[in-house]
Amino acid sequence: MSFHPLPSFPLRAGRVHEACGPAATGFAAIAAVMTGMPMLWVHEAWQADNLHPVGFLSFMDPSDLLLTRTGSQTDSLAVAEEALKDGALPFVVIEVTRPLNLREGRRLQLAAQAGGATGLCLIPEGMGSNAAETRWHAAPVFDPQDEDSTLMRWEIIKNKAGTLGAWHVRWNRETRRLHVVSPAGLRPGSADTPD
Repeated sequence: MSFHPLPSFPLRAGRVHEACGPAATGFAAIAAVMTGMPMLWVHEAWQADNLHPVGFLSFMDPSDLLLTRTGSQTDSLAVAEEALKDGALPFVVIEVTRPLNLREGRRLQLAAQAGGATGLCLIPEGMGSNAAETRWHAAPVFDPQDEDSTLMRWEIIKNKAGTLGAWHVRWNRETRRLHVVSPAGLRPGSADTPD
């Protein structure tokens, strides 16, 4: 298992991207580490699920994570826009609960471009903005060879600057590196492949 760069990853700086799926939070943490730390995470206060910085220990030092709770998506977008424009934090995650209109998406893109920061909107599946540079779907994958697996399937489903594709990836918490791996049936020594 070795590190291979993925097309369009790390996420392009000065742009806003999107991620969805059950492993989108892990995708965001890995993208932040690969793009630059510290990061700002913008979350609406009314949402029942809350992040705990210690949960990010596998990916980063929790002190590199700044959490912001807002009253509404409008407030979240305003905070994210200012943070992206300022550029003091290289990575900004925005949890989006309703579709962004073209004006909102364009404002975020202009702010990211002005500050040179990278934005990532975590969106519900099936939702997305036309302004997004890339859109990724991230899902966990059961790995029968490893009980404590971080194996994920990342699929790029929108890409303004390149091709689409899907990869199985694993985060190595000791080296803090991303590895591209073959699906289980295609690994050397598996029952489905010749030795």
